[in-house]
Amino acid sequence: MQAANGNAVPTDTTDYVTVFVGETMFGLTIDRVHDVFVPAGITPVPLAPREIVGLLNLRGRVVTALCLRRRLGIPGRESGAAEMAIGLEQAGETFALIVDGVGEVLKLGADTQEPVPINLDARWRDISLGVHRLDGRLLVILDVDALLAFGDARESKVA
Repeated sequence: MQAANGNAVPTDTTDYVTVFVGETMFGLTIDRVHDVFVPAGITPVPLAPREIVGLLNLRGRVVTALCLRRRLGIPGRESGAAEMAIGLEQAGETFALIVDGVGEVLKLGADTQEPVPINLDARWRDISLGVHRLDGRLLVILDVDALLAFGDARESKVA
């Protein structure tokens, strides 16, 4: 974007894909999101960390399915309730983040962003980059790298 004088005007905005777990809205930076799909045919993995619900086939690739509810310590959804998945990539591996629903893409500026609130649950604080206050709603921005550091990866990060 350019100002009338021809100089570039800074556009300090970030695009977020919004996802829902219950009534809570979370944001994932759009550059980390590769797919949005309805998960089907999830095969459980014995002895996997609690967050891992299993493996699924996404266009011929075996994908690890991770439940955001379990990762955040939120009780499970009712049986038969709708769910969606967000395809995320990290270190060449594809993950499916299982959520209750997917919303719109929001373009947000730094003017609405705030640091992670100190009173946010520790499990949420550890995987959040900050929040945006939006017309009476709070959008919690998820740190995809921290979100996908589970099991041994999380323990080695702490050590």
